[in-house]
Amino acid sequence: MHVLLIYCHPCADSFSAALRDAAAGALKAAGHAVEVRDLYREGFSPALTATQRALFHDESANRAGIEDHVEALRKAEALLLVYPTWWFGPPAMLKGWLDRVWLPGVAFHLDGRGGLRPLLTNIRRIGVVTTYGSQRWRLWLVGWPDRRLIGRGLRPLCARGCRVDWMALTRMDSSTPVERERFLDRLSARLGRWR
Repeated sequence: MHVLLIYCHPCADSFSAALRDAAAGALKAAGHAVEVRDLYREGFSPALTATQRALFHDESANRAGIEDHVEALRKAEALLLVYPTWWFGPPAMLKGWLDRVWLPGVAFHLDGRGGLRPLLTNIRRIGVVTTYGSQRWRLWLVGWPDRRLIGRGLRPLCARGCRVDWMALTRMDSSTPVERERFLDRLSARLGRWR
């Protein structure tokens, strides 16, 4: 399977970087092709300019400057997002990647009546690897916004029956080195079973 791994964290020495490396290693060991895109290292520009917003619905011109990201998304059979959850959502850089890359003509077609026709039917699996500073019960209390964004927003634009795998370490801010190591092991084992 060709896996597009989108990584989003500004610090090279973060635990998220260890998660990225463990995820990529486990997928490669299982025989998958892995394309890693590091949004911060690439200097991805997440904010829509006025011109980009004006061209948003123009499928012939809306991907100018992001062609390589569109190509990677279209080539992927699976998408793995690795990021820390901040304020119950993905970092602004990752949200900007969604805003700029999951465009009309790329991720969906608008039917003129408010309906969407999915275009990323090449993607049959989405994985999320993330950390939360809070406890799991607090995520349920606030409605788990990032999980809803992925499951109810992105997933319907992918292949019918697309699976979503959620791998999260809660209480990151108070976790011990042993707990983090165990999470890395569980992550590697789970991704090693991807088919």
